[in-house]
Amino acid sequence: MEREKFSSRLGFILISAGCAIGLGNVWRFPYITGKYGGAAFVLIYLFFLIVMGLPIMVMEFAVGRASQKSIATSFNVLEKKGSKWHIYRYFGMAGNYLLMMFYTTIGGWMLAYFVKMIKGDFKGLDAAGVEQAFGSLTTDLGTMLFWMLLVVVIGFAICSLGLQSGVERITKGMMVILLLLMIVLAVNSCLLPGGTEGLEFYLKPDFGKLTEYGLSEVIFAAMGQAFFTLSLGIGALAVFGSYIGKERKLTGEAVNILVLDTFVALTAGLIIFPACSAFGVDPGEGPGLVFVTLPNVFNNMKGGRFWGSLFFLFMTFAALSTIIAVFQNIISFAQDLWNWSLKKAVLINGAAIAILSLPCIFGMTIWSDFSILGKSILDFEDFLVSNNMLPLGSLVYLLFCVTRYGWGWKNFLKEANTGEGISFPKKIKVYLTFILPIIVLYIFVQGYISLFKSL
Repeated sequence: MEREKFSSRLGFILISAGCAIGLGNVWRFPYITGKYGGAAFVLIYLFFLIVMGLPIMVMEFAVGRASQKSIATSFNVLEKKGSKWHIYRYFGMAGNYLLMMFYTTIGGWMLAYFVKMIKGDFKGLDAAGVEQAFGSLTTDLGTMLFWMLLVVVIGFAICSLGLQSGVERITKGMMVILLLLMIVLAVNSCLLPGGTEGLEFYLKPDFGKLTEYGLSEVIFAAMGQAFFTLSLGIGALAVFGSYIGKERKLTGEAVNILVLDTFVALTAGLIIFPACSAFGVDPGEGPGLVFVTLPNVFNNMKGGRFWGSLFFLFMTFAALSTIIAVFQNIISFAQDLWNWSLKKAVLINGAAIAILSLPCIFGMTIWSDFSILGKSILDFEDFLVSNNMLPLGSLVYLLFCVTRYGWGWKNFLKEANTGEGISFPKKIKVYLTFILPIIVLYIFVQGYISLFKSL
């Protein structure tokens, strides 16, 4: 069966960026930046994005394009006879399911908040009332089930229309609206009276702030954020590599996606920091920033209901762009591994994801007393993906591409540098073979050190 291709290069760039642009950019990035001192943290983050994220992204695309398969069979196609790289596919596939087991719930919260904002549910509430509204959403089993299932149905319905007419067409539209919404929201925030202090905090580096938490903690946070924002290591990007032609070199394409991803993360900061300083709110509030802090900000803002609705529409699109991309990858496994039809892959996986998403919701409601290593089910699922699947998966792609035991450096370079555009530099082989794997392992180990310290 001929593999369906993207109809345009723009489609590939926007959808791959959509996969990378998720809640990590617009939810996690601003509060981590707020916590670790603004602009100085952003500079360290950008450095690691280029030296760590970019090469691994090119490798994932190269494996996908050379094999013309998803992670389910891509290693089988490219590995040397007798080697066992393909065993990783089970872990990579598990990573996609695990990510969706909690991401669908958070995507549901975004959609619920968009509807709440339009209806004016937050009008007249004080800070405690807004906090209570989030508390009642996250402890209401029926409501969370409804929004999670709606997100799962929307995601799989779009994927069921096929790659070009469903995933590409709808994600392209969503991404264009998302980028326009962000620019409008950022301009509005920057013009708020009292917003300049927030801008200064965000854009003017204060390296003294780095000593407050200790440089090593700040560097680890920046490395982690650079790493997790791109969804590397679970084949979510490799599958899009398998849908593109050989006209362009892969480094240039990866740079475009990185630029879009970074633009969204930085613009999210331009929306949030001036608004926080205008209304005297701490931007290092943690994950509650989006659900508790910002509705308060919109309540106090002129035309706040309108701006709040736009903000949560953009957050919903950011969540959905990732969900659709990962669902497409999950559908591809079934098609590549068992030759299932699109319809069969959509129906069976739709039911599976809906069932697998239940423990996360139960963990906040009927199983709220239950914890694993001191973490709630949602946090534990996030830990498994962020601190295990992503770093270890990235390490597999990295070693597969640079060592002679895997696909090999020459094969990787030939694939990455086929077509027009920016070439992947040959001179960094030593860095990729000996230094980058140690950095990735450091992130993995540090995750466990932090976990056991907090117990």
